[in-house]
Order: sequence, then C-alpha cells, then structure tokens
Amino acid sequence: MSWKQHFSRFLPPGRLHFAAHSHHPWPDASFEAHQQAWLDAARLADTKWDRVFGEVLPRAQAHVARVLGLPDARTVCFAPSTHELFMRLWSTLPGPAPRVLTTDGEFHSFTRQMRRLEEDGAAIVERVAVEPFRTFAARFAAAAAAQRYDLVYFSQVFFHTGFRIEDPAALVRSVPDPATLVVVDGYHAYMAVPTDWSTLARRAFYLAGGYKYAMTGEGACFMHCPPGVAPRPRNTGWFASFGTLSKAQDGVPYAEGGARFMGGTYDPAPLYRLNAVQDWLMREGITVAAIRAHVEALQRRFLDRRQRDGLLPGAVLVPPAGTARGNFLVFRDARAGDWHRALLAGGVFTDCRDDRLRIGFGLYQDEADVDGLAAVVGRACR
Repeated sequence: MSWKQHFSRFLPPGRLHFAAHSHHPWPDASFEAHQQAWLDAARLADTKWDRVFGEVLPRAQAHVARVLGLPDARTVCFAPSTHELFMRLWSTLPGPAPRVLTTDGEFHSFTRQMRRLEEDGAAIVERVAVEPFRTFAARFAAAAAAQRYDLVYFSQVFFHTGFRIEDPAALVRSVPDPATLVVVDGYHAYMAVPTDWSTLARRAFYLAGGYKYAMTGEGACFMHCPPGVAPRPRNTGWFASFGTLSKAQDGVPYAEGGARFMGGTYDPAPLYRLNAVQDWLMREGITVAAIRAHVEALQRRFLDRRQRDGLLPGAVLVPPAGTARGNFLVFRDARAGDWHRALLAGGVFTDCRDDRLRIGFGLYQDEADVDGLAAVVGRACR
C-alpha cells in the first residue's frame, strides 16, 4: 500500500527521499495548518495566545499522550528544540558537577553539551559503549546499579547505528535511586516504533520531537515530565508561569504539569502542523504499528535486493541482521561519503555520518521507490 499521494508537495516527480530519519517530508495536511497559524496571528493579534494555550497546545499534548500511552496529557511540555528542554532539566540537578551515566552513541547536541561541561569540571560523565550491541543492555544496567548518579540518559534508538533498545523499561528499572533523573531520548523512535510509556510515566522523562517520524517539521519538540519530579528548574522562562500571570507575582511561581519546563515566547505554528498531521493519521486509521510494519516490509525488500544484486559491495550492515533496529538501515564502509554524494547526484536523498551511509524508510514510500533506490545504488555505489 502507498500513502505517497498525501505527500505531493514534498515529493515532486523524480525525487527519491530515503532520509526520513533526518528530515522527514511533511504531509500535505500540514500545509493549511501552517497557513492557519498565520491567519490566526493576523485575526487575533495578541489574543492569539488564548487560542494557542486554550486549544492548540492542549490538542497537541493530547496527541502526544495518545501515541505514548501517557495517563495525563498535561505532563507534556513543548519547546523549539529538545536541547532547550534538556538544559532546563539540567538546571534542576544539584551540586557543581552532577554525575551522569550515558552512552557513547548519543545525538550531537547532548554529546557536545556534556563534553563542554566536562571541560569546565561542571559534569562528571561515564559513558557505556553501545557496541557490542548484544551485551549493551546488561552492561548499561550493571553500570547504573554500580553507583549513584544524578542523571541517567540513553537513547531508545541510537542515531548513529539505528540500534534499538527493545525494553527501555528494564534499563529504567536498573537505576536504583529514585532521586536519580532518568531521561530517554526517543527522537528516532517516536512515531517510528510503537512505544507505551504508561508504566514509566511517573519515573522517566521522554524527549522527542516532530522533525523526524512525526512528520511535523522543526519546532515541535516535547518532553514528558513525570509529575512532581524536578519541580522548579532554575533555567526558566515566563511561559512557565503563563497560567499565573493575572495574579500578583510573589516569588517565582510555576505552572502545573510539564508546563513548569516552558521557556519564553516561541512560534506556535509547529503545533498547528503537529495537530493537522495527527488528525490526518487518525482519519486514515494509520497507527504507529502500521507505519512500523510498512517500513519493515520496505527494509526487507531493499535487503533482499542488496543480496540478489550485490548492492553496496563490502559494506557492513550495522547493527547486524536479527538485531533490533529503528526505521533506517546503516551501512558501514570507508566509501560511505562518496556513495552519499553519488546518490544525491542521482536524485536520491540519504545521509552519511562518518563512515556510515544511512538509508531511511517511511510512510511516504512504496515498493516502486525501493526498486528505484536499488537501481540508483547499483549504478552509483561501486
């Protein structure tokens, strides 16, 4: 089955886009929503925020809560980036140098920030190697139990390899101290693999956003915030007290729920797009499980074509076949950069990280697209 027709504005004829894990095409349903944000600003002026906070944002919270199985949508906080949300959470940690347990495979923004804090002695970081994949969960759980940390942070799907943690709850449970903040980076898993956060809702923060598989574009990042955990971030903005602005501002009040992590004024248009995309998915009856099944079928087709036609000769599939992965395939080879450039010249969008060519799959592709990809790979990647 193909839903390609719903992405007509982002997929002109001749474009083969296989980078859903990087910049996912937006469905046509988001176009009018983006326009509506502009029209509301023109029509309502300053009072547009009444609509944003009274209607648009609660709908977006409800959509995220539905996808993740959260018991209370009010625990969801939005911001333009996950980095912004994380730094507010970081500001709740005690002491001059919080102790952090993480991995060597986290996304650039977190990795860069931790390294910079380490330079100034403002963080003490232990990193568990993601590879070998087979033993990662046991090694990480052992490290989490070995000593006390202020923060434990790991990805549900690792951006560099596509390796997926099959049971995030087990890793969360391995953290013995209830005062330790546990954060799961779900950006490459949200709307890509079915995720039920209901049993973790009171224990673990969940960071994700709309740029990738949520098909919403930039600016619709969010964090699920367990109730009562880290209630007063020092890094705070005036939106974190938006619900209290009509009262006398004694001290530093915070809104309830995830809104305590809000910052300052931001563009609400991404939330309009988020709602429109989720409404469209619901009308079509497209669930995350359906997206995942569609993607797995496309991945199998490409891997079958690779074996049959000898595509990407010598490249190593990471993680190996049979290992849990997200919605993209990673091929490790010294020629990855050359292959990436050759594919782009042939009209195929992929992306490359170091010696790894990443090929992503999504709802907007069909079997014909995979066959077209295989044909270009066969010509360009030798």
